[in-house]
Amino acid sequence: MIADGVLEAFQLQALLSPQLGSPLYGQLLEHATADLQHGGVIAEVVDGWCGHPVADALPLRLLGAVHYLVLDGAAPQLARYYPSAAGTPRWPQTWEAFLEVVRAHRHFIRARLVRQLQTNEVNRSAALLGGFLHIAAHTGLPLRLFEIGSSAGLNLLWDRYRYAAGAHCWGNPTSPVLIQSQWHGAPKALAAAVRVDGRVGCDLHPMDLRNAEQVRTLESFVWPDQGERFTQLRAAIALARTDPPRVSRQTASAWLHDQLGAAPRDVATVVFHSIMWWYLGEAEREAVTRVIAARGARASRTSPLAWLQLEVRSGEQADLAVRIWPGGEEQVLARSHPHGGEIWWAE
Repeated sequence: MIADGVLEAFQLQALLSPQLGSPLYGQLLEHATADLQHGGVIAEVVDGWCGHPVADALPLRLLGAVHYLVLDGAAPQLARYYPSAAGTPRWPQTWEAFLEVVRAHRHFIRARLVRQLQTNEVNRSAALLGGFLHIAAHTGLPLRLFEIGSSAGLNLLWDRYRYAAGAHCWGNPTSPVLIQSQWHGAPKALAAAVRVDGRVGCDLHPMDLRNAEQVRTLESFVWPDQGERFTQLRAAIALARTDPPRVSRQTASAWLHDQLGAAPRDVATVVFHSIMWWYLGEAEREAVTRVIAARGARASRTSPLAWLQLEVRSGEQADLAVRIWPGGEEQVLARSHPHGGEIWWAE
């Protein structure tokens, strides 16, 4: 039985994918939606699936499972149409090959539908950068970073990347990871000095960059016709392997409760996350908020706390918002494309 909301989730993602830069996924999802309506192979694979089809991004889980097979060499008939495998989309051949792969590997794909999305989108650091620099300029202190929903922790390494958007540049010019984004305006703090004194993260399913299967999984959630994202992800993985951040397997609220117990002086504690808040249940979101608020109540000028969020709240863009204690007033610093490719600064 197809769960409530599944068809609507596929219809919505079919509309959003071209707007987010993947015409390939847009067309595949249009066909998949029709297949669902007619009770075809796609309907069989998602039959009985339990979860929230939109919040859990069911269509992208399905597409990621198929993409994994392509990248792993198990779907050569589809690889010829996937740019990530040096192929070129053709229609209707791409859809026919896609359907053939789903039919042949339905048990593998069905099993992978339980996997939460793990994009670890490095380009989101372009938006987060302005937030970190704003916090550094505001507090005048080194930053101690705590990321929830870290995946492999690639965005914990934001200060090791180089950024370019026209005349606006930041970071180590020799970094192998180049983040190019369109910046409309630029944060006033772009020239701020910043030092990171520590970086750790947590995730329910942290990704081990030493594990080839887990790296392939990360790659599978990058959309096949977005080559720059692939290049960026692989460069970030190679850089991270030289000195990977520590990412604990724990719920966000329990981990923050443990990590934020101390309030060290002369360092700014920064809790941050990007495009993951909607994956948390309401109870967990409330628990995280309570833990952060409790630590904020103990903040001082020499031991401040910042909460930096890059999350979609309404519409198609994400808000980059920050709260800094003492005080705790929220300030929206920017709006951003969910993948970080275009940013509109409010400062």
